[in-house]
Amino acid sequence: MSAKQTVCIIGSGIAGLACAIRLAVHGFAVTIFEKNSHPGGKINVLEKDAYRFDTGPSLFVQPQNVEELFKLAGEDIHQYIQYKKLDINCKYFYEDGTVINAYSNKEKFAKEVEEKTGEPAQHILSYLKESKNIYTNIGNVFLNHSLHKRKTITEHGILKALATTKPAYIFSTLHAANKKKFHDPHVIQLFDRYATYNGSNPYKAPGMLKLIPHLEMNEDVFYPQGGMISINKALYNLALKKGVTFNFNTTVQRIIETDNEAKGIVINNENHFADVVISNTDVFFTYLKLLNDKQQAKKILKQERSSSAIVFYWGIKKEFRQLYLHNIFFSKDYEAEFNSIFKLKNPYSDPTIYINITAKMEPGVHAPAGKENWFVMVNVASDEGMSDEAIISLYKKNIIAKLNRLLQFDIEPLIETETVLHPKLIEEQTVSFGGALYGTSSNSRSAAFLRHPNFSGRIKRLYFTGGSVHPGGGIPLCLKSAAITSQLIIQDSKKWKRYD
Repeated sequence: MSAKQTVCIIGSGIAGLACAIRLAVHGFAVTIFEKNSHPGGKINVLEKDAYRFDTGPSLFVQPQNVEELFKLAGEDIHQYIQYKKLDINCKYFYEDGTVINAYSNKEKFAKEVEEKTGEPAQHILSYLKESKNIYTNIGNVFLNHSLHKRKTITEHGILKALATTKPAYIFSTLHAANKKKFHDPHVIQLFDRYATYNGSNPYKAPGMLKLIPHLEMNEDVFYPQGGMISINKALYNLALKKGVTFNFNTTVQRIIETDNEAKGIVINNENHFADVVISNTDVFFTYLKLLNDKQQAKKILKQERSSSAIVFYWGIKKEFRQLYLHNIFFSKDYEAEFNSIFKLKNPYSDPTIYINITAKMEPGVHAPAGKENWFVMVNVASDEGMSDEAIISLYKKNIIAKLNRLLQFDIEPLIETETVLHPKLIEEQTVSFGGALYGTSSNSRSAAFLRHPNFSGRIKRLYFTGGSVHPGGGIPLCLKSAAITSQLIIQDSKKWKRYD
């Protein structure tokens, strides 16, 4: 009996974990090497002063991507993780005092919008129907298959998908598409926001991003019991169950390449050979540091980076009944904010604020009784300049002023513990160039096609997965990236000659 083919995965982000599970189930011997002391990449948890915070992604949609892994592994997902659907996907707060509850029930949400803004409910329902059609007929092809293989064109319906693609999806911006559909500025801004789900600018990103609301408003939003870290724990435990080996606190120095073929990795100046190497770290750093290919790394940087973030983790010694799990406080001038982030790369005086409060879902678990754990995030440029202490202080001042204004309460005296995350720390902790949360942005018509493929065209047996490569960043797309990458490896392995 021949030995199992061996796989080295660099990084244990969610895509790396999912790749490991898929390949282990298909008979590969998988080892993950992680520089941190824990798995999960951007998904982590912070415990401080009796408060508990999810430190990374906070939105859980398309649980079927996770369910698929457990089904493939023959395991009962409910033995690993529990989650429930939300009644309200998000609460939106505007400077003029308007508050919109994005109910999970589409008809109820459409009615809410009509009552609060005068925008006809039918406009909302029609938009969501179109969003579903774009995702079903176009998105499924582009997000679930490699765009860099001929097989995708001949066997997976890409030509049919392209035939159903309207010019406006490519040649119009998301903002222009939304402005054409809606007349009320509150509603336009609400749907413009979906460009931020992959770190992009709605005034530059293509109308194709109209497919993103489908994931949230047609397929619902969920909350995993214990917070987002529960997803990480579930996948880690499943990987262990399937025989995946983990090496934490282990920094990979480089990828071994001989005659244009990946042979393994180097750790502590020792060679670790493998049949397959997968990089689940930022593709820019993979080329720059692990392959010493400065030319290719420079080429990747020609694509505009996604936005980064400054996050304040605040322990708040009060409960705010008007808030929910997901809350957005919009800036008054959205276009000026995005111009500041992507063009000027300057701090913005009136940032849009996202607040996530998991204590709303599990009172007394994530914060002491009568208190709340606030994950307070603003989008900023993916640039180390945004990590300057003076800029962080300025953002804190502007955030507090805005929240005081819209919540009609003095927030600052309620903050009894604080931790700050900024672009430089994001880069250090997750090896994401400039702290870009999603790798490259979608601020061009061809952005989807410009993302790095899930395999190397030059180096055989070297593959890539995660948010910096196809199809993009965020938990759903990272899980899809893992599915694409692992399937490529399974298919390619059938062609490789084995010498036992």
